[in-house]
Order: sequence, then C-alpha cells, then structure tokens
Amino acid sequence: MTAATETRFETGLDAAPSRGLRRIGWALVFLAAWEALARVGPWPSWIFPPPTAVALSLWGLVRHGLLFPTIARSLARLALGYGISLAIGIPLGLAVGRSRIAEELFGAPLLGLQALPSICWLPVAILWFGLSEGAILFVVVMGSALSIAIATQSGVRTIHPILLRAARTLGAKGLRLYTTAILPASLPSLLSGAKLGWTFAWRSLFAAELLYVKGGLGQLLQASRELNDVARVFAVMSVILLLGVLTDRWVFGPLERSVRLRYGLV
Repeated sequence: MTAATETRFETGLDAAPSRGLRRIGWALVFLAAWEALARVGPWPSWIFPPPTAVALSLWGLVRHGLLFPTIARSLARLALGYGISLAIGIPLGLAVGRSRIAEELFGAPLLGLQALPSICWLPVAILWFGLSEGAILFVVVMGSALSIAIATQSGVRTIHPILLRAARTLGAKGLRLYTTAILPASLPSLLSGAKLGWTFAWRSLFAAELLYVKGGLGQLLQASRELNDVARVFAVMSVILLLGVLTDRWVFGPLERSVRLRYGLV
C-alpha cells in the first residue's frame, strides 16, 4: 500500500463519494415521504404543503426579486454582529481563563447571562437603541459573544502547564506568551467556540428580525405568516436551513479539518 493510498484510507477520501450519494438518497426518500404524507393526509394542503408547493413558492420569491436581497441583508447583519462578538468574546475568554481577578469579576456573570435566551435582550435593545439596526446588532452580539468567551475560557484552562512552563523557559513573556503558546495551544477550542458563537449569532439574528420588522429573512418569514402562506414559510425556513448547512460545510468544515490535521487529531 502506497503512502498516498494510506493517506486516502486514513482520511476517508475513498468513502466521500459514497457518503454523498447516501445523503442524496436519504434526502430524496425524505422528500418523497413528505410529498406523499402531505397529499394523502387528512389536513388541507394550505396547512401542510407538499415540497412541490414549497419549491414553487421559493421560485416565486426568486422570480419577484425578494429572496437574494433579503439574504444579503441578513448576512450583512450577521457578519457585522459576529465579527464584533469575536472581537469581544475571545479577549474576554482569554482574560477570564488566565486571570484570577478577571475570573472573579466576570466568571459567574458570563455563565448566568449565557443562560438567558437571546430574545430576552430584544426589549432591552429597543429601550436602549430604539427601533434601529443597532437594536438587532446588540441582540446578535449578546447572543454570540458570551458563548465565544466561555468556550475560549475553557480552551485556555485545558492547556497543559508543562507547555506554558516550557514557553516561559524559552523566553516567552507577556504578549509573546499568548501569541506563541496560549493561542496556538487553545486553537481547537477557539475554533469550536467560534462555530458555537456563529450558531448563536444566527439564531439571535432571526429572533430579532422576527419581532422587529427591518428587512431580512426574519421579516420575510413574519410576512409569510401574516399572509397565512405556509408554503412560503416553509420556503424561507428551507433557505435558512440551507444557509446554515453551507456555512458549516464551506467555512467551518475546512477550518476544522485543517486544525485537526495540524494537531494530529485525524
């Protein structure tokens, strides 16, 4: 067995096409079962529409130019809020994980505030920022930054003390200790925290957009509900689901594989 063959066997590359075919097959089975259940069930089609009706509704959104501008608006809000969450959550988690004073000041509040559903921040956001983009951005940041901070704190605390002592022996101090030892050693946990934070940011965004009409996929979902158009509601939900899956596969998936390979976890 050659080295290339061993590498393909260890990384599972040979099984990738078969896994993809199986997933497509299961998706087709699910859609066929959904179609049959929607058509033969005792409920009317406007309550539980078949996937063909959902697809037609989705095509209507595309044809009328409603879908892609709405997606762009939601993703722009998500990118800004998530970026701010990373800028707040990672330094806060590093401080709480490395400093006893910071842990005493922020450790318990972080855990307590993280338990709050993100929708609880919306009344506060409206009172502080009014009906504005700032209110939605605040909800996204509060829903995401805390989870990133907690994951970063956990990653920093799992670093083996011997690694830090070795770094100090080699002359790493202050900021250099963070850049050469702490951050690289906690990178897998940081990446997991970033992925978790993105998930919370995604959910927080729609929680804010649903209750505060200011464009975006949340508003489109709410407008579909007000029109009693269940097929369109399912169409928007399918778009949200697809965006989440694609982000995981095309953004976080390659990053996680790269980190696992670098740290010998594969």
